[in-house]
Amino acid sequence: MRFFSDNAAPACPEVLAALTAANVMDTAYDGDAWSKALDARLSALFETSVRALWVPSGTAANCLALAALCPPHGAIICHREAHIQNDECGAPEFYTHGAKLLLAEGDGAKLTPTTITAVLDATRNDVHQVQPHVVSITNATEYGRVYTPAEVAAIGDLSRARGLGLHMDGARFANAVAFLGCTPAEVTWRAGVDALSFGFIKNGGMLAELLIFFRPELAGATLYRRKRAGMLLSKGRYLAAQVLAMLDDDVWLRNARAANAGAAMLAQAAGDRLIHPVEANEVFLKVTADEAASLRALGFDFYDWGPGEARLVVSWNQAPDDIRPLADAIAGL
Repeated sequence: MRFFSDNAAPACPEVLAALTAANVMDTAYDGDAWSKALDARLSALFETSVRALWVPSGTAANCLALAALCPPHGAIICHREAHIQNDECGAPEFYTHGAKLLLAEGDGAKLTPTTITAVLDATRNDVHQVQPHVVSITNATEYGRVYTPAEVAAIGDLSRARGLGLHMDGARFANAVAFLGCTPAEVTWRAGVDALSFGFIKNGGMLAELLIFFRPELAGATLYRRKRAGMLLSKGRYLAAQVLAMLDDDVWLRNARAANAGAAMLAQAAGDRLIHPVEANEVFLKVTADEAASLRALGFDFYDWGPGEARLVVSWNQAPDDIRPLADAIAGL
């Protein structure tokens, strides 16, 4: 009955079992066997050499990545609806020691080369204005829209041509890959992405996210930034163990596919109430205040996105029988 946020979902059984298996004496911080295994496992997954650093939150993953790519006097181009703009409480500015966010437009919270260029062309190349250093995109976006490999590559080409880094906020990266049916490599480094925040918490993890550097040299200073930010946990093996468990047997994709399928069920019931195409595990609906109240009176929990709008999020653990009552209620409005 709860469709408020996938952050509220339970940890999946594989993660809980991995935590128990890791509950032994080992080296502290990131020197344990689980943490040391991450680079090789993620390099195999992404088909290239990467550095993979665990962190306990998506905020830390995003902002440490941006700090590696942008100096304090620089700027980060993102969508005006991006999570780093609206939901990080100034953390990007804090972690970068003052970099500015420059806001761009785009349908469904997706940037395009055209909207990015509009921001770049409006910035004078002189010392009186901050100069862009990074483009940050979110896949899937805050409205559940997914960037295809070709769309990312177009932004990647522009970024390289203009001397910019490219960061991908992948809080729902698993949902995007599940929707696309592509390899993780195709929608990241092969398309020009330099750093990825690989989300696990929304998808069945407990308290583990990954910061992936496709330019491994970026990791050096980030190790110190992670420590300085209070994000180097002494028992880091518990974070690494969660990630490894979700990579085993593609649990991360299994969970994402289940959540996406549930959202598709709701989308079919919603019909012309849909505000955005449903491509991941989020559904945005047009509902009146009375209709929203009637759904809540039936026991359903969801987020009021704005006047006349609601956001429904399907979690990895919600089976079709859990979702069908809400689909029927929406269809009956």
